[in-house]
Amino acid sequence: MEIFKSEKIYDFMGKRKAFLGLSSLLVIASIVLLLTKGLNLGIDFAGGTIVQVKYTQNAPINDIRDTLKSTKYSNASITKFGSDQEIIIRITGSSSDISNDISDEMHKILKTTGEFEVRRVDIVGPKVGGELREKGIMALALSMIVILAYVSFRFEWRFAVASILALAHDIIIALGAISLFSIEVNLDILAAILTILGYSLNDTIIVFDRIREGIQTSKESILEKVVNESVSRTLSRTTLTSLTTFFVVATLFFFGGEIIHGFAFTMLVGVIIGTYSSIFIAASFLVQLKFSIEDFRSKEAENIKRQNEKDKIRAMYEQGTV
Repeated sequence: MEIFKSEKIYDFMGKRKAFLGLSSLLVIASIVLLLTKGLNLGIDFAGGTIVQVKYTQNAPINDIRDTLKSTKYSNASITKFGSDQEIIIRITGSSSDISNDISDEMHKILKTTGEFEVRRVDIVGPKVGGELREKGIMALALSMIVILAYVSFRFEWRFAVASILALAHDIIIALGAISLFSIEVNLDILAAILTILGYSLNDTIIVFDRIREGIQTSKESILEKVVNESVSRTLSRTTLTSLTTFFVVATLFFFGGEIIHGFAFTMLVGVIIGTYSSIFIAASFLVQLKFSIEDFRSKEAENIKRQNEKDKIRAMYEQGTV
């Protein structure tokens, strides 16, 4: 199935400065948001308590919020958990007195809101939250390093730098959106960020692979023209893949419930930004890094010559002439 005609070449690189300017504004705005507003760290990273409560009737969420406002748990957030009868109460920050039985406290505080049972109480201390935060940052950093090494090995160092810049672009903008809408950052959000990394890298590698193929098979010596042709050839594939993923994630966002709302929101932003960067930004970085077609072709020719010599020596050895 083709959304865009395969023979039509779009001038993406002719407009790269406009797209790079737009991306620069989005990245700067995201960084400003992260420095000023910051991230709304959830219990997984900031520490706190999760209380799962099940009512015999529909949970009166408004009454529960009003009741908790007059207690030391006024910062608690209440969300539905799977059904109208079950809720999750999240209390961020370390508890001032963990020795107390929070289950008993909740029974006393919420006794006027109806009949219920406390099904689960999870406490994450600030030290554990700090360790999870450090490991999350380490996971992102290691992912970037491995990606840089992989793309450098498979392509050429400028391809690797361009892909890392594009991935950093995607992550910063996604984090900016999370900060803007005050999405609670927990392990689910970290999983979404790492998924965005893989999704965006996959699209970028396909585009770069087509660019490399175009350099090898085309007689064109102007990089911008080769990039325009290569990106245009992959445009239908990239669009179809992105739309398929977008509709699935949008379904989760609108109908999946509050439990996965943050994960689905992050994935929605990631799919949109990842597709945009794969088409308009990643190859633009490659052009900005002054990638040389002539140097690449000469290196490829040298590699082919070296491989042919190895094959020739191996064949002579197998025939007993060496």
